Amino acid sequence: MIIDSKSSETEAALNVAKLMLIAARTAPKARGEDSIKTAILTDEDKNRLGKVMDELGRTRDAQNVLDADAVVLIGVKLGQTDEWRSFRAKLIDLGIAIGSAVKIASDLNVDNRVMHSVGLAAMKMGLLDADEVQGIPLSVKGKNIFFDRKT
Repeated sequence: MIIDSKSSETEAALNVAKLMLIAARTAPKARGEDSIKTAILTDEDKNRLGKVMDELGRTRDAQNVLDADAVVLIGVKLGQTDEWRSFRAKLIDLGIAIGSAVKIASDLNVDNRVMHSVGLAAMKMGLLDADEVQGIPLSVKGKNIFFDRKT
């Protein structure tokens, strides 16, 4: 059997995305409350996200999403709370979850970039039940698609 590089690289990116979700889920949480939400987008869903980003005027980021092998979404459900410390703790949890996830991608040599614009489009599309979302496109190519981005 011969496995070509393109299919194995795309499969590897998806496997890394799954490991990133585990890292985000198991990242330390303040107050012992888990409000982190995660998802992976591929194929048509990823391309639909890129088109929405383009419509929102985020053309450069949209092109990165369209060129990516997969997109990881990580968000947080803030809920209804009047306590400022709880709100801040959940946002800090989101940051730690994102950091844990991108560390996995970096350790496994998968190019990635945290993008707020991806999260905005994902929230507009209702892709994740979260109040704040960040997106992380993943790429396995001969050159990092997030470097030398066209303006």
